[in-house]
Amino acid sequence: MNAWTTATNADFRGPLDVTRAATAVLDARGLVIGWSPAARKLLGYPPEDIVGRPVDTFLPDADRPAAGGPRTAGEPADIETRTARHADGHRLPVAVTRCPLTDAPPGAETAPAQVLVATAVGDLQAWESRQAMLHGLATQSPVGLALYDSTLRLTWFNTAYGREIGLPLRQLIGKRADELYPGMFVTEGYPTGLDTVMRQVLATGEPFLDLHFVGERPTDPGIEHIWSCSYYRLQAPDGRVLGVCEDSFDITDRYRAQRRLNLLVEAGRRIGTSLDMVGTAREVTEVAVPDFAASVTVDLLRSVLAGADAEPGGSGLPDLVRVAARSWYDPPDRPPHPPYPISYERGTPQYRSLSSGGMIRVDRTMVKPLRAGGALMGLVTFDRGDAPGVFDGGEIDLAAELVARAAVSMDNARRFTREHAAALTLQRNLLPQHLPPQSAVETAHRYLPSDDRAGVGGDWFDVIGLSGTRVGLVVGDVVGHGLQAAATMGRLRTTVRALARLDLAPDELLSRLDDLFGQTPDERAAGAVAAPGPDDVTAGVTCLYAVYDPVSRHCTMARAGHPPPAIVDLAGEVTFPDLPAGPPLGLGGLPFESWETELPAGSLLALFTDGLVQGRDRDVEAGLATLGDVLREHRRPLEELCDRALDALLPRGAAPDDAALLLVRTRELDARQVAAWELPAEPAAVATARELATRQLAEWDLAELSYATELVVSELVTNAVRHASGPVHLRLLRDLALVTEVSDTAHTSPHLRHSTYEDEGGRGLFIVAQLVQRWGTRYTPYGKTIWAEQAFPPHYPGAPRPVG
Repeated sequence: MNAWTTATNADFRGPLDVTRAATAVLDARGLVIGWSPAARKLLGYPPEDIVGRPVDTFLPDADRPAAGGPRTAGEPADIETRTARHADGHRLPVAVTRCPLTDAPPGAETAPAQVLVATAVGDLQAWESRQAMLHGLATQSPVGLALYDSTLRLTWFNTAYGREIGLPLRQLIGKRADELYPGMFVTEGYPTGLDTVMRQVLATGEPFLDLHFVGERPTDPGIEHIWSCSYYRLQAPDGRVLGVCEDSFDITDRYRAQRRLNLLVEAGRRIGTSLDMVGTAREVTEVAVPDFAASVTVDLLRSVLAGADAEPGGSGLPDLVRVAARSWYDPPDRPPHPPYPISYERGTPQYRSLSSGGMIRVDRTMVKPLRAGGALMGLVTFDRGDAPGVFDGGEIDLAAELVARAAVSMDNARRFTREHAAALTLQRNLLPQHLPPQSAVETAHRYLPSDDRAGVGGDWFDVIGLSGTRVGLVVGDVVGHGLQAAATMGRLRTTVRALARLDLAPDELLSRLDDLFGQTPDERAAGAVAAPGPDDVTAGVTCLYAVYDPVSRHCTMARAGHPPPAIVDLAGEVTFPDLPAGPPLGLGGLPFESWETELPAGSLLALFTDGLVQGRDRDVEAGLATLGDVLREHRRPLEELCDRALDALLPRGAAPDDAALLLVRTRELDARQVAAWELPAEPAAVATARELATRQLAEWDLAELSYATELVVSELVTNAVRHASGPVHLRLLRDLALVTEVSDTAHTSPHLRHSTYEDEGGRGLFIVAQLVQRWGTRYTPYGKTIWAEQAFPPHYPGAPRPVG
């Protein structure tokens, strides 16, 4: 059977392998002379029924020539699809191939001429699919495949793997993985080194999936690549360990794109969290280092840092301030450097960027200008350091996005800085800078603006000198922050001062103020110039107003939704009196009520806003208790008490809301400074009043003021006698000026007018107004008081210091 030996040269792989497929040996006449068991299984013919019969018996049209023409002996034939006839008569699609045997001598028609091999078409198609898949993995798959034996030596890799490694298999066969990729390292959380990974796979059988490797190709040094690799163990059917299979895929582009996306997400989360330009600049450096660059610096224009408008550009380089810098090599706990001036030499990338106004990329350095609305705000410099490669197009776009986000946040911070500075300046200018000395009280005050991002608010305080040596004390709070709150506060302070000059009682003053806030827009437009604007939150305005009289030592106060004051008596006992609350200004509908108490000389009164005693981590009750502890040491100097109160209540030097504190220590006028008389309401009282006043001035060494005082007393007492009933009271006060007061029971006030030469009267009050510094009228529950003040002579030593 030498002819069977020659048949082994044919390509009988897969289902058409002669060891497994149905085979029939034919002679030159096409008769079957050999029939295999597999042929009987496939077609159903036993050998005795088919041997000697023509091939057409089971394969009709078997003599049809095969595609491609005749074959020579030993040359494999193409595979043909035919319809075979089964022994039971049904049709069966088969795949057939023919292989001619060694040429037979002439006339040997019965000698074996060819071998016909057949298999079911389904089996062949399944095998061909598997073969196509294996062929694709070996030659067309983008995934790199490599096989290592049990000693972890390379035995085979596919075409994709060869492209990645850049060298032919014959040069790498037998090498270990760490020799193929020297210096490569595994991402954090996995074993270090490829050999270590493979040994673990061989030992445990547990695969490693989607392992990220960072390194360089052997044929492409200097360029960083990232591969996603998986490793799994190869085993024979009997369980023998054959080696390790590696599949790898270059995910550099995908990895970089994902990293850029992650960086943008992180930038959106972290950049611009505060309205602070320096803080935003530092956030940029924290986001970009080390994932994007080895070091990042941010330089801002000095004018922009101060809150001025960004510069549109022009000749000359602007002054720059380095506000943030971060490097890969910085320790994580390194504190940030404070801003400092920076300048660049001609020819540097930064100089070129400032000159051209555009992005500059040089080697591993990229400079991007910070712009808002087309105007230059500063520069951001990204540097890769010793990292391989330059910034590519995608990274340039990413840098542009980072810088654009930072520019928007910094521009918002710049605008806030400018408005905050303007509001703070406005508020400080509206608040009293130096309280004038008052004989009635000793004062000290503190104002602390908010550290809130919205800016300063509308807290204010004031000390207002009133007639009769009395003093008005006010503290208030406008809810909100920024210019609007500061402007509203200014209008309120002006209005309160104007109303206080009318000598209104505290409850009446708050009622007048509430009426202004409660006006309709039309009423405001008609002339209430001191009323808040239409954007004010009027329901958020609170106020406390108090009047202290150093002669009677009485203090009258009323509040509109404001915290009550603290009162410290001479023994150091601290109380917070339960004043009638009253609604915040502008609500209307409820009356305001005054509360009166006596404050002996040396008593301490503390007026404050809620920002002093209430915080994010402290309620009002705890704040009041802390303030009370400080005020119990009331004999300390007021300036020291103010500082101690701020240290105890606001230890970090800033409040979550604006905080105002006004400390007042009461005094009383010495009895030698006051002279008072009650006179009958009759004409003779005028002469008596003149005599009493002249005598008192002589005792006070103020005889120089006798003439003017006689005229003032004569006119005021005459008016009281003519137009009022009941007794008339005359009082002289020697304080910072000489005060003359005449009180009666009438509620009508005299009016200053210009009399003609024909009038017999009406000139007295006009004459009074020319002789005194100022004069006015105040009303009491029992009538009115007309008062007038005169300055002391230049050489007069002054009044004795008030008690307290």
